[in-house]
Amino acid sequence: MLQKTPAPPPVSDLAVPHAEGVSNDEFRAAMSRLAAGVVLVTAHDPDDGPRGEDVGMTATAFLSVSLDPPLVMVSLRNGSRMDDLLAEVPVWAVSVLAESQRHVAGRFAMKGRVSDRLLFADLPYTRGEVSGAPLMGGALATLECRTENRVVAGDHTLVIGRVLAVGLPSAEAEPLTYFRGKYRHLG
Repeated sequence: MLQKTPAPPPVSDLAVPHAEGVSNDEFRAAMSRLAAGVVLVTAHDPDDGPRGEDVGMTATAFLSVSLDPPLVMVSLRNGSRMDDLLAEVPVWAVSVLAESQRHVAGRFAMKGRVSDRLLFADLPYTRGEVSGAPLMGGALATLECRTENRVVAGDHTLVIGRVLAVGLPSAEAEPLTYFRGKYRHLG
């Protein structure tokens, strides 16, 4: 009796190791075990329409770089709307999201959205005096930044910004964190 050899499963580009031996899936699984804070990066696009348009993006790849001068860094996917906008607009803002702001994080993490205008419509925010960008009400902290440097790193651009203004509107709230592919509560 001749046994049939089962067909191999389809090979995905994600499962194929890079020359260095680590596949996208393996790397993603390893990095999902690193807990990260969640921020909303915002900017005002003055060229979009008669009064411009506010743009927002959820990010977990955000960190402090330097105390003197005060520098932060955010990682943006190459070719994303925020990456393209921050290549043109020198000032932007970051709202460090509180645990109660999961809906904000989820809303601005959606892929394929047509316009950010509706995403901001029912959210409480003020406009930054330095950046003109939305600063989320209820955030743990807000930072207004000016781009100092942009470094292309693989499929992302690392945007390093000098912090020009800081707000601490909600010191009592718990932070929103991201761990193993989900928003989490500390505690």
